[in-house]
Amino acid sequence: MRSFSLPLPTLLSGFVAVLVGYASSAAIIWQAAVAAGASTTQIAGWMTTLGIAMGVSTLLLTLWYRAPVLTAWSTPGAALLVTGLQGLTLPEAIGVFIIANALIVLCGVTGLFARLMQVIPHSLAAAMLAGILLRFGLEAFARLGDQFLLCGGMLLAWLVMKRIAPRYAVIAALIAGAVIALFEGDIVTSSFAMTPVLPTFIAPQFSLAHALGIAVPLFLVTMASQNAPGVATMKAAGYDVPVSPLIIVTGLLALLFSPFGVYSICIAAITAAICQSPDAHPDAAKRWLAAAAAGMFYLLAGIFGSSITGMMAALPTSGIQMLAGLALLGTISGSLYQALNHENERDAAVVTFLVTASGLTLWGVGSAFWGLIAGGICYTVLRLARRA
Repeated sequence: MRSFSLPLPTLLSGFVAVLVGYASSAAIIWQAAVAAGASTTQIAGWMTTLGIAMGVSTLLLTLWYRAPVLTAWSTPGAALLVTGLQGLTLPEAIGVFIIANALIVLCGVTGLFARLMQVIPHSLAAAMLAGILLRFGLEAFARLGDQFLLCGGMLLAWLVMKRIAPRYAVIAALIAGAVIALFEGDIVTSSFAMTPVLPTFIAPQFSLAHALGIAVPLFLVTMASQNAPGVATMKAAGYDVPVSPLIIVTGLLALLFSPFGVYSICIAAITAAICQSPDAHPDAAKRWLAAAAAGMFYLLAGIFGSSITGMMAALPTSGIQMLAGLALLGTISGSLYQALNHENERDAAVVTFLVTASGLTLWGVGSAFWGLIAGGICYTVLRLARRA
């Protein structure tokens, strides 16, 4: 039986991957849970279950394939839920999670993942994502007027670190925000606790309007903006792992834990690249150790999910909005670039972007779905016109 040492850089790579993932998007998940009407205790339970689910899936896939397979929650999916869950009850939100995760499992079992990505033009999927995320960027910079010291300080810390060490820019903004809020006396510590919080089971309620308006866009965003880049990142790093089993395992775990607040578990891209780089281990065959370390740190983060939730609740709302906006800047700019990169698809992509960003709701179905429909109609009509 072979034994593997765990060098400090490998261990740190796993730790940094988890830290970056939590620091860059925990605030967005907190906002999504609040939108669904979850209490601080319930949100802590959600964070506990998410951490455990990501830890189990990362360890299971990494140890099975001896490859650095890192899983994550869907940050764009959480961003969609911030607006999509407004006005829903918690049981209705759980119903949305179950439908979206069931569709992901179906994609993995049937092998429809690659074919589905071919049916939906990538430019339209990117435009829909950009429209969903637009409000986060707008909210972040809109708070500069009334919270200039806090938001401006976070922006400055992010900018300086972006120049020096881009990987830690969001973490620097989080630290700067916490220090400034503490200096101004805006930190609320009454909800901060280190004791583990057990997740609670919530019976789901299902609705066709919510399925079409929220669950289907959540499914599409997770597949197109998380699973597809995650698989591409892994292949680019030289790890040819079968795709369908990855989708099935992550989808089944998310489906199993959906009643406890797990809205998605998917293949990581940005944080996975940390564990797949030569910095994690000079030997590519041993970089799976960094992902395994990340899986253990995920489990620890899950056990202490209440402290992460308490930290988010302790920060002022403007600080959380700025942190979320800065964390999503790269995704917003990348989505806009992909949406507008092809001249022949640009008009359809702009229609998708504007309809999605408008917040349009028809028959109880949200704007993300209608943006994709409107853009798809434009794309088809203009393509037929060019052929004629």
